[in-house]
Amino acid sequence: QDYYGKELQKLEDLKTNACVASARPLPKAVRDALDCVHEEVVARYYGCGLVIPECLTSRRILDLGSGSGRDCYLLSQLVGERGHVTGIDMTEGQVWCGDGASFCPSSILPLSFPSSSQVQVAKKHIPYHMDKFGYRKPNVEFLQGYMEKLGDAGLADESYDIVISNCVINLAPDKRAVLREAYRVLKPGGEMYFSDIYASQRLSEAVRKHRVLWGECLAGALYWKDLYSIAEEVGFRPPCLVTASPITIGDKELEGIIGDCHFVSATFRLFKVLSSSRAGPGQVIYNGGIVGHERELVFDANFTFKEGEVVDVDAEMAAILRSSRFAEEFLIRDGGANAATPQGCC
Repeated sequence: QDYYGKELQKLEDLKTNACVASARPLPKAVRDALDCVHEEVVARYYGCGLVIPECLTSRRILDLGSGSGRDCYLLSQLVGERGHVTGIDMTEGQVWCGDGASFCPSSILPLSFPSSSQVQVAKKHIPYHMDKFGYRKPNVEFLQGYMEKLGDAGLADESYDIVISNCVINLAPDKRAVLREAYRVLKPGGEMYFSDIYASQRLSEAVRKHRVLWGECLAGALYWKDLYSIAEEVGFRPPCLVTASPITIGDKELEGIIGDCHFVSATFRLFKVLSSSRAGPGQVIYNGGIVGHERELVFDANFTFKEGEVVDVDAEMAAILRSSRFAEEFLIRDGGANAATPQGCC
C-alpha cells in the first residue's frame, strides 16, 4: 500500500519497466473496446500489457486479480451478451479517492473519508457499461477472494473456457495453488492465458524480501523453468510462450541487489488437454475466421498460422487445436513432420 500510494505517484517513479512492458500490437476490435471502458476504471493501471486472447465470442472467462475491472469490461464486449466474465480480486488496500480519477492507500485517509475497495469500484460501474454496450442484463460480475482459493468464492469445477491473469501471480505466495485452481475451474480444452514476470534463476532471499522489488513485481517472480514443471504437475500441457520482453533496471542500488539475475515480462498459454484428446502430429489449415486475425493468427512464439496455408504441427499443438475452442477455426489432418521445439522465455 505504501509503495503504490506514497512512493509511486506516476509512471516515471518506477525503477524498472516491469509494469509498463509493452505487448504485441492490439487488434482494432480490442483498441475500440478499450476506448469504451469508463475513465475511472482505467485511471490507475500497472500491468504487463493487455491480456486478451483470441476467439472469445460467447465464452466464459475468469480474470484473476481483476482490480478495478478494466480487462473485464473490455472482455465483456468481446464475449458478447451471451458470454460471461467474472473478475476476482483480493485487493482492499487501494481505495477510490472520490475525485473520479485517482486511488489512495487507506492508511493515509481520514477515518471519516468514504472509501471503496477495488472490487467495489468495479461493481459500481456495471450499470454504466451494460448501458453503453447495449446489454439487457449484465454479463460481468466481480468477486472478492483469493486466486489460490477459488472454491471459497463459489467457483465450480470446469465452469470457465478461459482464465486470464495480468501480472498478479508473482504476488501470490503459493503459485502452485494458483495454477491448480485455474486448472480445476477450466473446462476440458480450456486455456489459461496470462502475463507475468519471470526470472532467469531462482531468487535469493535478499531479493525475495526487498520491499521496493516487491512493489516493482520482481521479488515474487518465478524462475521460468519452475513454471514449466509446476504447470505440468497440476495437469496442463507444456506452456506455450507467446511474447517475452526484457525488463530493464534503472536503479544502481537495485542492480547490485539483483546481481546477475535477469527478468522478463512474458505471456504464456496453458491448455487443459485431456489424455483422450492426444494423438500424433498433424497438418493444419487456418480458415481465417477469427475476428481481428482474419489473415494471420500468431498463436505463440513457435506457430503462426496464415489463412489457407498448410502448417505441420507437433503432437502437442495438434492436441491443443483439436480439443480447444480453436478446433472450429482449423482443418486438422493426421500426420505431418515434427515442428519447432518449444522455447523458454529467459
